[in-house]
Amino acid sequence: MNPYMTARAQETTATGSLLVNVVSNENNFPIQNAEISVSYTGDPESTLEQLVTDSSGQTEQVSLSAPPVDLSLSPSLVQPYSQYSLFVRAQGFEPVSINGTEILADTLALQPVRMVPIVDEVSPDVPIVIPDHTLYGEYPPKIAEAEVKPVAETGEIVLSQVVIPETIIVHDGVPTDPTAPNYYVPYGEYIKNVASSEIYATWPRETIIANVLAIMSFTLNRVYTEWYRNQGYDFTITSSTAFDHKWIYGRNIYESISQVVDEIFNSYLSRPGVRQPILTQYCDGQRVRCPNWMSQWGSCDLGEQGYTAIQIIRNYYGSDMYINTAEQVSGVPSSFPGYNLTIGASGDKVRQVQEQLDTIAGVYTAIPRITADGIYGPDTAEAVRQFQSIFKLPVTGIIDFATWYRISHIYVGITRIAEYS
Repeated sequence: MNPYMTARAQETTATGSLLVNVVSNENNFPIQNAEISVSYTGDPESTLEQLVTDSSGQTEQVSLSAPPVDLSLSPSLVQPYSQYSLFVRAQGFEPVSINGTEILADTLALQPVRMVPIVDEVSPDVPIVIPDHTLYGEYPPKIAEAEVKPVAETGEIVLSQVVIPETIIVHDGVPTDPTAPNYYVPYGEYIKNVASSEIYATWPRETIIANVLAIMSFTLNRVYTEWYRNQGYDFTITSSTAFDHKWIYGRNIYESISQVVDEIFNSYLSRPGVRQPILTQYCDGQRVRCPNWMSQWGSCDLGEQGYTAIQIIRNYYGSDMYINTAEQVSGVPSSFPGYNLTIGASGDKVRQVQEQLDTIAGVYTAIPRITADGIYGPDTAEAVRQFQSIFKLPVTGIIDFATWYRISHIYVGITRIAEYS
């Protein structure tokens, strides 16, 4: 341990923010009046905050102590985040304990909580434990693989084009562990969880974009090639860093990472003449070196030097790498029209999104109800602003790519068009 860094971390305290979002596991509806106790992890009696959820199932944002931000901007032996424990109660639901919610300085942490309705009697409380971040804890390094997978002997791959899947089936362990559970996770939520587990949300925005692109491309390679299914397994990907990426059940995510994923979730990395997304492998670049792969800490340095995301990508993977987009997104009622919807717009796309927003407003009552008349007027813009505020999107009142698909996914979730578990 570096004594200088330890002393510095103790002498200087910053703050980060926490917002807890509570929904029913049964139907994705928000849970109002849930009570959340926040304490230091390791000292459950030291209650720091008592929070209550509103009609959107959300608490107010609260400030919590965190180590100085610069500890997360370069490798350090000092833990660059603080950890808190949450205990959540709501009438009619099983209580939930979460140990290890990670708070970074100057960053909003979003802690999702899914509560199970009580059926007969309350089950024993088994806490969700969030382990160390991969850049701080000890995890096995990635076992190297070819970045482009061979096609099957028939010369065909099941998917003829890259499709953004509705759900990722995550095997929470190494591939050969039959006791590890499988979790069905919406694609965007999976990417946000992995990125929050593998990089720091305090990093430059272009660095976050570059790392999210690498995570998405890797994941879509697993989807496109059906890598594990072709080996006889019943899942899409694992949570083992030796084989795939670190996904952590129940962990918090971060607003800065969430917004990036929402903006580019249909993107991936390509090389000329290669149909499948590239299996973009990486390492931390400090404890593990990986020539021709991206260095996570190195990508942070490049972002601080002003490199763009694609410049960071090409610095590590070569100048022929480019950003591609999937034309098809599974599990949504309709694709983004290709242009923003704002006041003055009209037509079927406006009517469709108005219908979805009004359905969502029946559950998230802070959103005003609107009439689906196909005309984007002030009432629609206000409903959009309230939606964006609740779901932590930039509040503009304009339906852009990120807002369109977040509306679609929330609509699908609460109308049970899709079965998420």
